[in-house]
Amino acid sequence: MFKKVTQKIAKQMDPKGDLVPVHSISDQDHFRLLCLVRRKRKARFHPFPCYRRTEYRLQDVLLPGKDKDSAESLLPSGDSQGPREFTTTGSVSDRVDGSLSIPVDVELGGAASLSQQWHVKLEKKHILVPKLEALRDERKINMKHDFIKQLRKAGQNLYVVHETIETSEEARYEESTEAEARFMARLYAKFSAKGTTGSKQSVTIPRGCTLAFRAMQLTIRDAAWGINYLPENNASTFASDGFPRTKLDALEKEVKQNCDILSHLADELNVIVVKSIKAVMRDRNLLEELAEKMEAVLDEPDNCELTTQSPDLKDLLSTLQFSPRCDLLSLTGAISYTLDAFSELTEDQLLLLLESLEMKIVPQQLKLVRSVLEQREERGSTAASLLSSFGARELELSRAVLERSGAELQGSGAAACKEENFPALAALYAALYALHRLKASG
Repeated sequence: MFKKVTQKIAKQMDPKGDLVPVHSISDQDHFRLLCLVRRKRKARFHPFPCYRRTEYRLQDVLLPGKDKDSAESLLPSGDSQGPREFTTTGSVSDRVDGSLSIPVDVELGGAASLSQQWHVKLEKKHILVPKLEALRDERKINMKHDFIKQLRKAGQNLYVVHETIETSEEARYEESTEAEARFMARLYAKFSAKGTTGSKQSVTIPRGCTLAFRAMQLTIRDAAWGINYLPENNASTFASDGFPRTKLDALEKEVKQNCDILSHLADELNVIVVKSIKAVMRDRNLLEELAEKMEAVLDEPDNCELTTQSPDLKDLLSTLQFSPRCDLLSLTGAISYTLDAFSELTEDQLLLLLESLEMKIVPQQLKLVRSVLEQREERGSTAASLLSSFGARELELSRAVLERSGAELQGSGAAACKEENFPALAALYAALYALHRLKASG
């Protein structure tokens, strides 16, 4: 829920910019002004840069200066660099009744309603760059700080938050959904404890909560530090960073590089991985737990303990704990990438994909999503012929999966999607590709 709010606000306030939504309300304190953050691995299905929290602020890794409060003095006060206030409101009430007919004498129908309401008062806070530059001249980086030493050894980039969008008063977001398609109700009863597709949710956001932010990359050489105002693909804090290619060819290359290892797992290991993957598809909390574990391995493969209270994750984490280092990193990277793709999908979609696994139609759905992406790039492909090969139940399932990623299935069976929905379809493509490589549908 919180992620939905922050994504809406970031898009409203800066549709084509680099304003980054905060995904978790429990992490928002770690994305305040002067907080240090790290960028997650880039992926085609992330519409914005994605950052990971650290436990440090800029002043924590600086050597002492003449003025011990010099960093704190950068924070906004009542002067000209103080907060600017905004208000964002929205109300969505929609009901969709529809049917789809394709040339196999099959007609499907369904109805769904959606209601959303929000009214949020915001304030923008930022730190003037000249003041950061003055701090740079006065105080150097403590290169003996353990955090800095670990980042340098791993060649990871470091960023500092210099602008935030925060709530100026308590706010509330409400959302209710109701779906009459019976097959979704069956899915919830089968794979989830909810048992129904109707739901009403709300989130209360406290005053002063960080909803979105901007960050600038730091450059560090010896004890001197600076700001990379216009980072290029080959510019980094300690090493290279960047991902220049775009669209479908680049997406396919990225997905193959990250997931092809999954098709080479020994049968016993494949069973273990599939068990955990299916578990996280049912439970968002497990998904987040496993994602954090995988990130920890990638950050510090020699110094991480893979323990859990979840019986669904124990076998996988235990296996990874005692794997050779090269195998550990390659498999962990593939799982982490898959979980990143899952995180971009809705809970409904993950349940739909679980049903697709049981029906063994993941390979066909992978081809279907690819054909929709090809249409987007005007390559002349159409999804109609692929849709016509599905049975009624398979078609209903595949239609629901696609539409939740913004692909509109038309009466002829063709599919259309807007440019803005490419990241959502890319995440679906990556998820299906990983599941297919895992032999999870075999």
